[in-house]
Amino acid sequence: MINDFNFNNPGSPGSPGGSGNSGYSGFSGQSGYSGRKQPVVRHYSDGVTSALRKPVVYTELRFYQRSDVLYQLTREFCSRYLPKYGDRTVDQMVQAARSTKQNIAEGSSDGQTSAETELKLLGIARGSNKELLEDYLDYLKRHHLAEWHGNNPRFEQLHDFCRHHSMYADYSLLLPKMNDEELANMAVCLCHQVDSALTKYIEKKDREFTTEGGIRERMTAARLEQRGSQKELIAQQRKEIEYLRAEVARLKDKLRQAGIE
Repeated sequence: MINDFNFNNPGSPGSPGGSGNSGYSGFSGQSGYSGRKQPVVRHYSDGVTSALRKPVVYTELRFYQRSDVLYQLTREFCSRYLPKYGDRTVDQMVQAARSTKQNIAEGSSDGQTSAETELKLLGIARGSNKELLEDYLDYLKRHHLAEWHGNNPRFEQLHDFCRHHSMYADYSLLLPKMNDEELANMAVCLCHQVDSALTKYIEKKDREFTTEGGIRERMTAARLEQRGSQKELIAQQRKEIEYLRAEVARLKDKLRQAGIE
């Protein structure tokens, strides 16, 4: 049972190891509109400009980490509490959990070249997470189990644990010892947290696209900056050539004066 564990001190006896990241993954939306701005142009180590956006390490996104926990939790939940044959709910729940995780990964990777693809895939991930949430809520209703809310002491303890832990290693020892009501409520809690963070992250990415543009604007900005750098280099080289010519003329004049030429 969930009350057998000390969530406030995950490293204590009778509780899973507390190796997860603390804090909550989320991006607060900014109010107002600051107007269009130039894309941030990145550079390679040799100074050449890049049209690509800064890569996102999706494995470091906490809502991705929680989506991985949800996938592992869902597989265990379905194998323990749903029929192995004749129930499409099993495949639907596992696929919804997998879709959430995979589309976050793919969208974050594709976002380096296409903001449109990134936003589309993140939207699919959010929809899959919503579908998974509904399946868990349906299970609780069908089996006359309680959905924990804020006035439930178990909910407060569970919510606090999920809020401060996002890595599967923090959950792996706990999940096998939980019953179906506890597992379902943990999944519901994680689904809400993933949805909240994804919603804010999508808004953040949308604002970036609206103010900075997509790959075409980045390609234009990178090319213009590269041309500007090349013009500066050519101008500098011309100055150096003029200086060298003047120096050669000066040395020739000195040689003539010395009667060497």
